[in-house]
Amino acid sequence: MCGIVGIIGKAEVAPLLVEGLKRLEYRGYDSAGIATLVNGHIERRRAQGKLINLERLLAVQPVAGTIGIGHTRWATHGVPNEVNAHPHATAHAAVVHNGIIENYQELRDELIAAGHQFESDTDTEAVVHLISHYLQQGEAPEAATAKALKRLRGAFALGIIFAGRQDMMIAARQGSPLALGYGDGEMYLGSDALALAPLTQRISYLQDGDWAVLTAEGAQVYDAQGRKVVREIRQTAFSGAMMGKGEHRHFMHKEIYEQPQVIGDTLNTMINPLTRTITLQELPFALEGIERVTIIACGTSYYAGMVARYWMEQLSRLPVEVEIASEFRYRAPTMGANGLAIFISQSGETADTLAALRYCRAQGQKILSLVNVPESTIARESDASLLTVAGPEIGVASTKAFTTQLVVLACLSLAVGKARGQVDHATEARLCTALAGLPARIAEVLAGEGQLRHIAEEVMTARDVLYLGRGTAYPIALEGALKLKEISYIHAEGYAAGELKHGPIALIDEKVPVIVLAPSDALYEKTASNVQEVVARGGRVVFLSDKAGLERLDTRAITVQLPEVDSFVAPILYAIPVQLLAYHIAVAKGTDVDQPRNLAKSVTVE
Repeated sequence: MCGIVGIIGKAEVAPLLVEGLKRLEYRGYDSAGIATLVNGHIERRRAQGKLINLERLLAVQPVAGTIGIGHTRWATHGVPNEVNAHPHATAHAAVVHNGIIENYQELRDELIAAGHQFESDTDTEAVVHLISHYLQQGEAPEAATAKALKRLRGAFALGIIFAGRQDMMIAARQGSPLALGYGDGEMYLGSDALALAPLTQRISYLQDGDWAVLTAEGAQVYDAQGRKVVREIRQTAFSGAMMGKGEHRHFMHKEIYEQPQVIGDTLNTMINPLTRTITLQELPFALEGIERVTIIACGTSYYAGMVARYWMEQLSRLPVEVEIASEFRYRAPTMGANGLAIFISQSGETADTLAALRYCRAQGQKILSLVNVPESTIARESDASLLTVAGPEIGVASTKAFTTQLVVLACLSLAVGKARGQVDHATEARLCTALAGLPARIAEVLAGEGQLRHIAEEVMTARDVLYLGRGTAYPIALEGALKLKEISYIHAEGYAAGELKHGPIALIDEKVPVIVLAPSDALYEKTASNVQEVVARGGRVVFLSDKAGLERLDTRAITVQLPEVDSFVAPILYAIPVQLLAYHIAVAKGTDVDQPRNLAKSVTVE
């Protein structure tokens, strides 16, 4: 999960930039770099690997300057090396960037045709060349940046410095968090306020669409329409808990809002945007030789596995079973040769999942784990591990860990389908494009949080809530019900929408809200028919769909419009509103959102 630090200071900033980056090491990274202005010219130092490598480089090639930007990077559009490390620069500007620029290839081609020469494989380099292009046309840095931002599609956080402008830095946010720090004749920039903790106690947060011009005296913030706006400056404590929450009331809320960035970071480790292909790490077994897949997990991770079963069976035509870890080995199942067992665990320490892994190992299965902690026991005992890039998740109810698990499983499903000759290049390119667009679409959902907060006020008094979905929306219905139970203590159940008439419909009356997840896919009409059955019995329906789906709905319901996306990625997108709905219901009820009763973050006993 990439990190950004920027400083306009009074003394040399290189040591402070490195210290700020160290405070972001918990996010994970594979290269780092800084850029400063020296006599008005941009100087960079970048190194592959850990920050110690950058420090060693700076020891032999020190860099001066009282203004600068720094970055820790997960390998994005290109391998982890010095050339692809941030900051990216021209003679006119230097940029650090978190997120994904969806239309970078289009911009890159245009800029190359205009005479720009690219050095890296990254999407970020298109940003700095685009800004430089406008600077070369005579635009001031502020105008050049404003014009460039209007052309960028995706989710991003940017820090920019300009040659010859010792007094100014520009920041911009769309979907990825960014904080401004106010000092005494100094200004700071950070993707995480924790990075600024030793430097200042006065913090403000940019909102989506904001961009800001920083000088030593302060910051002028502009919204997406270019209007001057004021963002509250808050006095913060230096405790990890307070700083870690940033502008958010709870860790869960902060982690919901981190999803555009961490999903982008995770995608960047698995998708080659130049070729629009999946690039998994090398595995110690051949995917094309797999004859059966068994996915094993607990809780929310189990629901991620359920979504993956739909994906993998449709894309690879492999038989896939999904098992609850705590029940799996007590059946003593016989497992055939050439089987792959996939274990999903956010912590990598889940006791039931680890016990199931050891059972599968004894049964001769190939073992692949999907974890957020690379040093965990499950990772160590696997033949190979695929990592989510979610960063630490403090809230007990999983949010960003769940959606990054889905992202990795989507990429794995594509890779298996391709290896087995079931996915052609056109399909792979289309689905990679859909995945790459997720951070921006999720940012759009987050922008509509107010409506979900209002709906939460209507649902909070219910004793029972039903969630309905078909296909890949069914596991998301289960996940939505689990989230509501976990943090609001309201009884909730998720059902396959077609099962409604086989029992649950008996529960329907005006006191039971029914949350329906219905992207306008091939199953939409059947789900809409189930809604008619609910409404006919006096049920209160909250209907989540895209514009096309809502236009086809011909019955009364509270509606929530979500962005239209490829049905392949719809379950990832639809996870966001059910998280927000559960969160706001819990807040309205006054429960302990981050530490709900009787629950632990990592279940390390059976």
